[in-house]
Amino acid sequence: MDVENGFHNVLETFENPYPGRDYTIEIVCPEFTSVCPDTGQPDFGTLRITYVPGAKCVELKSLKLYLQQYRNVGIYYEAATNQILDDLSKVLHPRRLTLSAEFTARGGISTTVTTSFQRSSGGP
Repeated sequence: MDVENGFHNVLETFENPYPGRDYTIEIVCPEFTSVCPDTGQPDFGTLRITYVPGAKCVELKSLKLYLQQYRNVGIYYEAATNQILDDLSKVLHPRRLTLSAEFTARGGISTTVTTSFQRSSGGP
């Protein structure tokens, strides 16, 4: 499957019950898996999604199903983290969103990739 063109259609949203208030939602996904594109070995990580919603919030079951689609995808940590941020930003239009992906150690080295989105003042 083409990650850049097909995964975000699984994500569902619902109306933010307090759109006039800034508040933070933090979602922790401790079972993220993908595959190393070089070795074919599984990669395991914990995703921490922190966002200030705009008009919409993410529906959690759809987020789970979205993330499960990465299970057999050969993708580098950096690409996966940034693609997930792009997809969430595209469907949520949040005020702010930060994604931190903490991948478990392999060969004695652990990696954390953090990326952020900030809506411009003229956005929806």
